Amino acid sequence: MHQTDEAATQTAEAHVIPLREMLCLALHRASRAMTAQYRPLLAAHGITYPQYLVIALLHQEGTLTVGGVGDELGLESSTLSPLLSRLAERGLVTRTRSTDDERRVEVSLTAEGRELGEQLEVVPFQVCQATGLTPTQAREVVAQLSGLVDQLERAAAV
Repeated sequence: MHQTDEAATQTAEAHVIPLREMLCLALHRASRAMTAQYRPLLAAHGITYPQYLVIALLHQEGTLTVGGVGDELGLESSTLSPLLSRLAERGLVTRTRSTDDERRVEVSLTAEGRELGEQLEVVPFQVCQATGLTPTQAREVVAQLSGLVDQLERAAAV
């Protein structure tokens, strides 16, 4: 082996990160553990975690376009369309064409959806308790993760 090849191999080996220390695995496991905390709380209401996110968003923000819902939740339209269809079939949301622009579809909670949104307001607090974090600590983690997402999206756009 040439000296430069050997130096390159040593440099690469110095940068090897054990799987257990990889950020991607820690985030994946944290996401799965978090979703698992929500699952029984939402099952009592007959909804899934992605459905919960839509209901919670519309409960807090009011009427949004389908694109706005997708942007806020980071969901592709291929995921969002069937999700909204299921919520509409359950009578929790309505989808209507915008009067300003027929190309836009607006999503709103029905009266039943608003009632469910009110019932679900306690869920994030219950999950936060399961994390062992204080509300302030949870907000700090969210801020760090939001910054990480922004950085990764900027890096992907380059």
